[in-house]
Amino acid sequence: MDTGTKSPAPGGRKDGTSGSGPRPPVPGLPVDDVFAALDTSWRGLPGERARDRLEKHGANELPRAGRRTMWRQLGAQFTDLFAVVLIVASGITFLAYALEEPRDAGTVQLAVAILGVVVLNAAIGFAQEYSAERTAQALEAMVPHACRVLRDGERLELPARDVVPGDVVLLEAGDAVPADCRVVEAHELAVNNAPLTGESNAVGRTVDPVAAVPLLEARNCVFMGTDVVAGGGRAVVFATGAATEFGRICRLAAAAPRQKTPLQLQVASMARRVAGAALAIGALMFAVRLPTGDSVVTLFVFALGVMVALVPEGLPATLSVSLSIGVRRMARRHALIKQLLAVEALGSTTVVCTDKTGTLTQAEMTVTQVWTGGASHSVSGVGYEPSGEVADAAEVRELLRVAGLCCNARLVPPTGPREHWRVLGDTTEGALLVVAAKAGLDPGAEEAAAPRVTEFPFDSGRKLMTTVHRTGAGYQACVKGAPGELLARCTDVEWDGRRGPLTGTDRAAAVAAGDELASQGLRVLAVARRALDGPRPVREEAESALTLLGLVGMLDPPRPEVTDAVAACRRAGIRVVMVTGDHPLTGEAVARRVGIVRRPDPVVVTGARLDAMDDETLDSLLAEPSELLLCRVSPEHKMRVVTAFQRRGGVVAVTGDGANDAPALKHADIGVAMGASGTDVAREAASMVLLDDSFASIATAVRLGRAVYQNIRKFLVYLFSHNIGELVPILAATFAGFPLVPISAVQILAIDLGSDVLPALALGAEPPESDVMDRPPRSRHERLFSTAVVGRILFLGGIQAACVSAVFFWHVGSLGIPFDDFTEDTLAYQEAITMVQAGIVLSQFFNALTVRTDRQSVLTVGLTTNPALLAAGGFGIALMAAISYLPPLQAVFNTAPLDATDWAVLAGLGTLPLLADEARKAWLRRRADRRRGGPR
Repeated sequence: MDTGTKSPAPGGRKDGTSGSGPRPPVPGLPVDDVFAALDTSWRGLPGERARDRLEKHGANELPRAGRRTMWRQLGAQFTDLFAVVLIVASGITFLAYALEEPRDAGTVQLAVAILGVVVLNAAIGFAQEYSAERTAQALEAMVPHACRVLRDGERLELPARDVVPGDVVLLEAGDAVPADCRVVEAHELAVNNAPLTGESNAVGRTVDPVAAVPLLEARNCVFMGTDVVAGGGRAVVFATGAATEFGRICRLAAAAPRQKTPLQLQVASMARRVAGAALAIGALMFAVRLPTGDSVVTLFVFALGVMVALVPEGLPATLSVSLSIGVRRMARRHALIKQLLAVEALGSTTVVCTDKTGTLTQAEMTVTQVWTGGASHSVSGVGYEPSGEVADAAEVRELLRVAGLCCNARLVPPTGPREHWRVLGDTTEGALLVVAAKAGLDPGAEEAAAPRVTEFPFDSGRKLMTTVHRTGAGYQACVKGAPGELLARCTDVEWDGRRGPLTGTDRAAAVAAGDELASQGLRVLAVARRALDGPRPVREEAESALTLLGLVGMLDPPRPEVTDAVAACRRAGIRVVMVTGDHPLTGEAVARRVGIVRRPDPVVVTGARLDAMDDETLDSLLAEPSELLLCRVSPEHKMRVVTAFQRRGGVVAVTGDGANDAPALKHADIGVAMGASGTDVAREAASMVLLDDSFASIATAVRLGRAVYQNIRKFLVYLFSHNIGELVPILAATFAGFPLVPISAVQILAIDLGSDVLPALALGAEPPESDVMDRPPRSRHERLFSTAVVGRILFLGGIQAACVSAVFFWHVGSLGIPFDDFTEDTLAYQEAITMVQAGIVLSQFFNALTVRTDRQSVLTVGLTTNPALLAAGGFGIALMAAISYLPPLQAVFNTAPLDATDWAVLAGLGTLPLLADEARKAWLRRRADRRRGGPR
């Protein structure tokens, strides 16, 4: 073990060192010279000097990638595939207008309309991107990174941005290193330098000077962006912000293009296919209407207009808005989404591997029982406020003194009327400090009387923590940990006023007491001590031949909202598996309280049993539909279970809060980190952060994630179904020999501008359906354009197409005029194409109400529960009325006024898609009821 000599350092450089000037060669200096070079000491910087350095060197933050100006953001909206297609089409249309003889005002109107679509889409996209950027900045501030430093000898928790050169940083397993630092004290300290070197193995750190080597190879330095994976220690900051090695790499990476998520790539692929299909349909329109005798330029302009109209130009903006709304909704429910991919994957989650402490429970450990010598001593009081009593405290005071010394946590009293007692550090250790105070001990005074000289930090392998203290009688090791592991290292016992060998009877009594406490849902720790000859023992010596003092049982009560959340996951077809390092009895007791376990015979698998399983046996175990608990497991076990679930085709969400959870969080389909109690490393590895640490937020996020994916499909059905209603009448008129088109390209663009984009955006904000958590997860291989989606597009689009085609031919045929006698100035033709456009707009309005739900009746969710959708539909109808009645717009669109009878007929036909889809939904509900064995 490496450590430095703690003695005040002489004064040195006044300004310290950071990136603004040359660094001192700290790797090659002895520890005392490091303090001198950075003008600091073992006690850390005085507060005033720290403030001066912060002002001089700036905040400890990485340089942000240069954000595009508003004008560049706006210009980027015109480089989208759909936008490029439309701009080119508009240019060609303007060129066609210039070549026409005589020139047709309708051609230039079409060109202007196409540009109007581009501008509208760009405005929506720009507004969404700008809003999303501001939202991301606000959400980022909700999970600030913090670190622990010494200032004037006092341990403080500060935002990492406030760290300055010369600060003494305290490091423990799970911490993210806040800046580039020189290690001056190390207790089996190991770090993961993967963000800088690409090597994920833990690398030990030393305090000894090293020869001149590249800075990243200096084993006595730790660097910003890396994390502590084992041990602990202290380090002095010598570079912050952009001057760090991580800052240098970030500058190199700033110019790298942002990677798109699979959902974005899928949409881009779909956009290319849609654009290609639109081009093909435009060519088809040109070919089928060529025999009508119109000029080639006229037919080309018409085909171009149809092609442009069939491009769903509002799709990119609508998709982005839907995802952004989903992210905001999740943030309001305490789930911070870091990657859009998480939104996509949430809807198909099949397994949630959740830890216990802090996620299912409140993470406020409270000691309720202390056991020693065959007697249990109850403890009153809850939470971290040190008010309450320990029954017969004198008999357990030595046990609690040793337990309190073997802690790194610190109790923080409230500083305001709305604050409560809280723990800075591990909550289990906080509970030990609280119960020690309840027994009449002063943890601060005890630590001063027996100062710590060495520490062997807790790790998940040996499940123990040991501290060595200097006492008046010499040196003493204080040990706490899992009862099974600690009892195996004990040879003596001290309780009932006696000290002697640990007999088989004593050992059996301790094991039985631990099982009894665990069966009550308590977390159990054993406490022991040992006298030592010197301050620097090897770990094996300090943790052997121990004297057992007793057991401590503490309770972390379940969160009240978790039970309903677990039940919701069950209904949604999501399997919930508890993965905990606690005793099996403790895990099962909590699992029963929250509903993860309901049967009398759950499958409880320990880490030791997992080690004995091969992959085939593990796969068979996970395939069973039993209730599964994984207890006494290590992070490696957790990783293996996640991999096994994925091997079986599952979509796995994993919760975690420690540095050791990072591999599983990264490997999972959805890594869920704890925002309040989690380590920086866990939060960085995760794709979602729970700001309140509650499992209920996972269930809510799954519900909202499913809603986002459903909303994307809803507006896809909405956009593409009415395209069928626009295309089919044109084909029908062509094959029927009608010389004119039932709807012009300018009319189609008016539909796109007036009644396409805004309702689609409103559908993207549709709240989740009430039964969204009553459905099984969707397959991870299911595409946006699934068979069901395409079928519904054809179903609704076919009804719309049949209705508007019938209206057109009914109107032009009711006068008995031969088709060849119709011209664009014929009133009956103008009325017919007006009815076609109005019929599409009205059917779109009812179609928007229809696609709001997949199975539920729209009457069940309420016709008025999405006011934005009603407003968007009303705007489209009002615009259509203006096109029908206002002379300037009549001249542009070649329309005519409709009477009340026309509107009544169109409204009746417009409801047919809604009524037909209601019948389809009713059939689906009846079929689902039959499969469940009866009505709901």
